[in-house]
Amino acid sequence: MNQSFWGVLVVMLGIASLLLIVFFQTVTNTDEHNSQLIKEVTEGAMWDAVDYGYYRQTGVVKINKEKFVENFLRRYAESANLSRNYNIKFFDVNETPPKVSIRVTSGVTGNAASVLSATEDPVTVQLSNTIDAILETPY
Repeated sequence: MNQSFWGVLVVMLGIASLLLIVFFQTVTNTDEHNSQLIKEVTEGAMWDAVDYGYYRQTGVVKINKEKFVENFLRRYAESANLSRNYNIKFFDVNETPPKVSIRVTSGVTGNAASVLSATEDPVTVQLSNTIDAILETPY
């Protein structure tokens, strides 16, 4: 009888550890996905928002704020994971020189830790990625 309780304990610890591994893998993949996505979307939206008419007249690179925000939101919505909620904040968008500061916060919810606790409440982790980008031109 004593050995059977040890066997049950080992099986339960194995299941709990697998659930924790799955939960942390989800958090890590989400954070990596968000950081790569914000980097590539910001660069693409900045190139889309360049005002080429102003550049031809003055020789100074300038972006349009409204066009940048519109392109960023469209590109991010096309590539983001639709099962999560995102909070996007634009802190600083300078037209000349082209510079932006953005923070994207998303939540990851999982039930992995509820195996170890007495409650069935899901665990929520808030992931925040911030980028400060300056548009560099080849000339």
